[in-house]
Amino acid sequence: MSDSTANDVDVVTFGCRLNAYESEIIRKQAAADGLSDAIVFNTCAVTGEAVRQARQAIRKARRERPGARLIVTGCAAQIDPAAFGAMPEVDLVLGNAEKAQAGSYVPAPELGRVRVNDIMSVRETAGHLIDGLKDRARAYVEVQNGCDHRCTFCIIPFGRGNSRSAAAGEVVAQVKRLAAQGYREVVLTGVDVTSWGADLPGQPTLGQLVARILKLVPELPRLRLSSIDAAEIDPDLMRCLAQEPRLMPYLHLSLQAGDDMILKRMKRRHSRADALQLIENVRAVRPDTAFGADLIAGFPTETEAMFDNTLSMVEEAGLSFLHVFPYSARPGTPAARMPAVKGPVIKDRAARLRAAGDAALARHLQRQVGRTITGLVERDGLARAEDFTEIAFEGEAPIGEIVSLTVTGHDGKRAIARVAVLEAAE
Repeated sequence: MSDSTANDVDVVTFGCRLNAYESEIIRKQAAADGLSDAIVFNTCAVTGEAVRQARQAIRKARRERPGARLIVTGCAAQIDPAAFGAMPEVDLVLGNAEKAQAGSYVPAPELGRVRVNDIMSVRETAGHLIDGLKDRARAYVEVQNGCDHRCTFCIIPFGRGNSRSAAAGEVVAQVKRLAAQGYREVVLTGVDVTSWGADLPGQPTLGQLVARILKLVPELPRLRLSSIDAAEIDPDLMRCLAQEPRLMPYLHLSLQAGDDMILKRMKRRHSRADALQLIENVRAVRPDTAFGADLIAGFPTETEAMFDNTLSMVEEAGLSFLHVFPYSARPGTPAARMPAVKGPVIKDRAARLRAAGDAALARHLQRQVGRTITGLVERDGLARAEDFTEIAFEGEAPIGEIVSLTVTGHDGKRAIARVAVLEAAE
């Protein structure tokens, strides 16, 4: 959860990087609409815990700022607007499509307290999309929203709608503007980034978009992808990984499991062998690529043997960075109706997966010792390598610059290094 403030309007963000991106849009739209003395909650629905945290934060805000206008939006509000509308603390509920629309934050009692339309009817990307979320070190460009797939555990398509892509020309223009502002790294983000282009004329691929950006914005040193689906890496993207050093050698894969029966019950579109083959193919063309993965522990019907297949995949695939999620049943999803794994078992399996992730990260960090690598300085004394390794360093370097770092050790969580040479901007 994070907060951003515009005058006396607070935006409280739950969940993913995309939500953080859109919270910046909310903040700007609320200011343009003249909203004041208000708190906007941009909610997440990926787990029941995320929804619980949002409701708790809303109640706390009402106690602490009794006169403020409380507005709830985001995926949880889109999926279950009635539940938030029934909270006495809440003044207004906005859907995911409405949260960025001009006029949404202007008082209009005649429209009612709940303004949530059918997200599945949204067919185009909103005009605000190409504004870019910027932190001090890098910028993010939302190139896609929504998802056409229906994984049995996932409620997000019902919060985000169907997949829709930003036009390539608009994306390139925004990346060019960001590079001109001095950003050395841009991250392409979305709900299902690898599906970019499927709804555009000619059905261009994500790889073609990446190639176009790198060709038309030669002044950008680093282009990075957010989480991607292992089932959708296209030949153009593989070619970019092989031939374009400015495309960062890190792929965070939405794997979810390493057992074929569980993958089938999740309605994923790849098998265990597919994922291992993909990783092998990428390493063949870009040996320095590091891999992260999202993995779910305790999916319904998961036996110990099935879990072992996921656990063993961490080492077999050479994963370095794990996001582990204990399975959380989302009402309305097919998985919620499947035979559940007991809570303590889910908790134990998640802990074992995290331990495997810690060991995998330590192995990855040990391989960096003695190397000189480049890092984008994220804040004082902390940088991010091309392969996503976090680096704590000694020495002076401006935030947002790319520096050359000599790795001297690690602490199990990040590499430890000293500044070698500050690179000139190229």
